Amino acid sequence: MRQYHHSLHIATHGRGMHDITDQVRLWVGKSGIQDGLLTLFIQHTSAGLLIQENADPTVQHDLERFFSRLVPDGSPLFQHDQEGADDMPAHVRAALTPTSLGIPVRNGVPALGHWQGIYLYEYKQRPGHRTVLLHLIGE
Repeated sequence: MRQYHHSLHIATHGRGMHDITDQVRLWVGKSGIQDGLLTLFIQHTSAGLLIQENADPTVQHDLERFFSRLVPDGSPLFQHDQEGADDMPAHVRAALTPTSLGIPVRNGVPALGHWQGIYLYEYKQRPGHRTVLLHLIGE
């Protein structure tokens, strides 16, 4: 068994889903591993990782509308607002979504379904930088 590690540094444009599928596929392909397990982990408490629909962008808009209704910015429910009205809502959103993903690798590529993409979901309103750690183990 071989294993590899990598960090993706993603510049976000603010709240929303950022497709990182191509970056992940490229790195997995360069590794030379044909069959194994890829783990992704985001090192932040106000962003998450999702495997989600990659064909129809209205899915992303619908998810954002759902989260905005579920966890609205500026809610009087929250005390923590050190970084603004979206601070605690971003933490709650991150608590509701995965911070890590496990994806099988088959024939040298992540074994995603036909309509699946890998997304970093940024929950803060302002642009920022996020780090996603990748770990690949296999043969």
